[in-house]
Amino acid sequence: MSAWPNPTPPDRWRPYPFRQQRTDYQVADPQNLPDDSPRVELVDGVLQVMPLPTLGHQDISGLLWMWLRCHAPADVRATQSVAVGLSHHTSRRPDVLLCRADVPSDRSSLRPEDVVLAVEIVSPGTRRVDRFVKPGEYAAAGIPFYWRIEQDPVHVYAYRAGDRVGPSGERLYELVADSADVIELTEPFEIKLLVAEITS
Repeated sequence: MSAWPNPTPPDRWRPYPFRQQRTDYQVADPQNLPDDSPRVELVDGVLQVMPLPTLGHQDISGLLWMWLRCHAPADVRATQSVAVGLSHHTSRRPDVLLCRADVPSDRSSLRPEDVVLAVEIVSPGTRRVDRFVKPGEYAAAGIPFYWRIEQDPVHVYAYRAGDRVGPSGERLYELVADSADVIELTEPFEIKLLVAEITS
C-alpha cells in the first residue's frame, strides 16, 4: 500500500508504489496528502501507514484525553493524534498528548517544544516501536514526559527526561512511576490518575 496519492485526477488517495519507495520526504509532506488518505507517520524520510487501532485502544485514548482535559492546568491542552515533527525527516502522531495552550488551534503539526507529554497506547502491532523506538525519538527531540500504556491488563508507565545521556548525547527517559491501579505524579502537574478511570 502506498502512502502518497496518484498524481492523476481526481485528487484522492490511491496506491502508488514508486512514491512509496522514496526516502526523502520531509515533515511538511504528509500534510499535503488528500483528505481521504490513511493516517501516516514519517520515519527517516519514509511514509509509513499507521495500523488501525482497536476499540480497546480507542477507549483508553478517548478516556485519557478526557481525563487530561478535565484535570490539566490552563497552560496546557490535551489533544489526540496530532503530528509532531521530531526532525526534518521524522514525524510521529502520539495517541494522546499535552501541548502548550498557546499553540494556535489551526496548527496540524506541532514542534517538539510545543509538546509537554506524549502518550502511546501499545497494541500487538506496535509493541517494539512504542516500547523502544518512540521513547528514544521523543527524548532526543526534547519532549520532557512520555507515558506508555500497555493493554490486557492495562498498566501505565510514566517517564520523564532524566540526567542519563545516550550515545549521541541525547537525554534519555527514566521511569518515575508505573501501576495498574493508580499513577501519582508531581510533573508535568499534580496527578492522581486511577487507572480504572481510563478503562471503563
